Amino acid sequence: MSTASPTSLALPAAPAPSPPRRSRVEQVMGIPVSVLLRGPGARDDASSLAVDRMYAELRRLDALFSTYREQSEIRRLDRGELDLADCSPEVRDVLDLCAQATAQTDGLFDAYLPTEDGAVRLDPSGLVKSWAVEHAARFLPEDPGMDFCVNAGGDVLARCAPGRTPWRVGIENPRDRSRILAVAEVTNGAVATSGTAARGLHLVDPRSGLRPDGLGSVTVRGPSLMVADVWATAGFVRGAEALSWLARQAGYAALVVDLGGTVTATDDW
Repeated sequence: MSTASPTSLALPAAPAPSPPRRSRVEQVMGIPVSVLLRGPGARDDASSLAVDRMYAELRRLDALFSTYREQSEIRRLDRGELDLADCSPEVRDVLDLCAQATAQTDGLFDAYLPTEDGAVRLDPSGLVKSWAVEHAARFLPEDPGMDFCVNAGGDVLARCAPGRTPWRVGIENPRDRSRILAVAEVTNGAVATSGTAARGLHLVDPRSGLRPDGLGSVTVRGPSLMVADVWATAGFVRGAEALSWLARQAGYAALVVDLGGTVTATDDW
């Protein structure tokens, strides 16, 4: 009688279960703003309340800064109906940040923009949206095991717990938004894009009042969404020299798409 020797069979390891998720999207500040939580407590009531608070804060800030609401503090300040000293602290802080951005970009970014009739209008939108997202994201769960990704009209603020899969942010082709030209992986930081794909020629060169049209898009990745947004806007206004100029901005990487769809990037992208 013979006995068969036992046979060992190597089985693939079972994939690690994906952490729970919660997603939500609302229209705020005239754009879709989505939030995705990823982690053990993502579906808890506390996380739901945190997301509620984030959106409530975005709506509060929109009421202060909207250039479309006639009674917002920004519109009243622009019309001379309100003194800066009487504005909310957030408005004073943002205008101070705008002034710093103007100095740092050599005037490529400015909250005071020339109009076609020769006047000047106050419009801090190029900074305030990303600033508001960072400000409101403070209401999201602070648990170090909780990841989040906030996408505000294509500008992304993200955080990952150590060892988690980074968030992947697709960079659209400005000539064909169904195509992805590049992907940025983000663990703790932000990605901001300025370009013509979504809104056409909407950016204004503060120095001339003209609408720059020399590039398709400029994307900047770095630790701060607000700063990345300012650099992306300023880079788009800068035009052909955007990449070499952005390469000198410490801590931030950039990707530029020209009008023909050619992609170039800084070495640290």
